[in-house]
Amino acid sequence: MADPMYRKRAEKILSHFREVSVIRIDHYKDVFNRHKQNYMKQHESQALVLAVKQGNLVYPGAEVCQSMGNEHFYYTSCMMNCLFDCEYCYLKGMYPSGNMVIFLNLEDIFAEVEALLREHPVYLCVSYDTDLMAVEALTGYVGEWIRFTNEHKDLIIEVRTKAGNIDFEKLLKCTEDNAGEKEKGFNRKNCVSERNIFAFTLSPDYVVEHYEHKTGTLESRLKSIGKALEMGFTVRLCFDPMIYCPDWRVEYGRMLEKVFSEIPMEKIHDVSVGSFRLSEEYLKSMRRNMPGSAVVQYPYENDHGVYHYSRRLTEEMERWLALQLTERIPEEKIFRWD
Repeated sequence: MADPMYRKRAEKILSHFREVSVIRIDHYKDVFNRHKQNYMKQHESQALVLAVKQGNLVYPGAEVCQSMGNEHFYYTSCMMNCLFDCEYCYLKGMYPSGNMVIFLNLEDIFAEVEALLREHPVYLCVSYDTDLMAVEALTGYVGEWIRFTNEHKDLIIEVRTKAGNIDFEKLLKCTEDNAGEKEKGFNRKNCVSERNIFAFTLSPDYVVEHYEHKTGTLESRLKSIGKALEMGFTVRLCFDPMIYCPDWRVEYGRMLEKVFSEIPMEKIHDVSVGSFRLSEEYLKSMRRNMPGSAVVQYPYENDHGVYHYSRRLTEEMERWLALQLTERIPEEKIFRWD
């Protein structure tokens, strides 16, 4: 790790731990990609791997994810795996390891994005294979992305999260401090841009309690949404994935009552609606590792290698939720996954 910037970032992250044992390795894949690892046990006590990512750093958006109407839709991964522990998360089927990797070469990702921006505008999901807000205190990456986005007028970023009680004041303060040496005149007032979209995944209390372990509660996420709107950020609400549960109409109805009572819906940028869907390969691995999980073991239908609820149940759940939302938000602002 010869680059001074990488070393500085590594030292900043490690400074958050009182006692840390550092083991130097040649390449993160030597540890992360080993065979016969136990994802679930590793996730209970995650090791942290600091690495430099090589090869392509920005990728076209996946077909199973919503582009929200954007033509040039991409994603990037500053991390691998997540601090949160949602039972239905596709990462549990995609990665062989439950440990977490943070990539230190953020500037290389920025450079690749800038190359794309020379060709066309870019809509970029920066919190795709993880939840960056969950580890913002460690990395400061969301603040770095806010600063970078504000320097590039043809870039829109989405930061998706299930975090609660987000300290947006602190986030902007850190963004301002980090920009001090790079951009004169940068301050908290001009770093709140409509091109920085905070996309909050919202689930009923039942789903949060049973399947979204370690995430923010519904109430704490709503408080964060209110604060983000108050400070002028663009906010997207993601009712995606909808998870089937007993009395799902009652559970999702209670959730919507809280949302409508606490959030000024006229200030919401847009909304996404979708139900659980996962590749056959990932679900097979998850079922092997999580035999006791109701959400993983549900008898989904296989449609050309993608597992999902039956077409009847999918349509029933998504149409019902979208219909409730049309009472508070224009239909053209509601995106359903097709």
